Amino acid sequence: MKEKVAGLFQQLLENFPKLNECKDDISEAFTLLTRCYHGNGKVLICGNGGSAADTEHIVGELMKSFLIKRPVHATYKERLAEIDPVSGNAIANGLEGALPALSLVSQTSLMSAFANDVAADMVFAQQVYGYGRNGDALIAISTSGNSSNVCKAAAVAKASGLFVIGLTGERECALDKFSDVTIHAPSKETFRIQEYHLPVYHTLCAMLEEEFYG
Repeated sequence: MKEKVAGLFQQLLENFPKLNECKDDISEAFTLLTRCYHGNGKVLICGNGGSAADTEHIVGELMKSFLIKRPVHATYKERLAEIDPVSGNAIANGLEGALPALSLVSQTSLMSAFANDVAADMVFAQQVYGYGRNGDALIAISTSGNSSNVCKAAAVAKASGLFVIGLTGERECALDKFSDVTIHAPSKETFRIQEYHLPVYHTLCAMLEEEFYG
């Protein structure tokens, strides 16, 4: 890891000592996400309930500046100025570098149609099948690790060549067998698991931002 990236990771472990139990898995998740983005891939994210809110939160941190500025590349700025000599520079200055990410809980029309016409627990799986490409990544969030719709999405992701990162609680679970790495938050209680998930994904987002824009 780069020095600043490693510093962010160390700060997480200092602030939340119990996460030392899963530090190797957090580090591996960062490696897989870095590999995805270095390969011009994107990250898909799914979860239910509070974890659905987490998927939206993660997208918000990846798709725009989080802790540091992310100006667009000079060549892109020049291209915009050529296309629009009047407003091109202003448009470029209003843009921020993005790490492509998509929350699978946001596609309301598709989700409701697929749940009604086919099966509710296949909604995420269908989106992974449609959006996912070899080298992309799926972050599959389930506090129990046994959510049927999340596990089905993870299985489809695995079959489609995506890196699969599970985010769950401390128990062994169904999601383990579909994931390249599973981050087991050190708790059995749903709300406590979610409390650990927040600093984990915040730190991963900060580490990725530093890796690509630092």
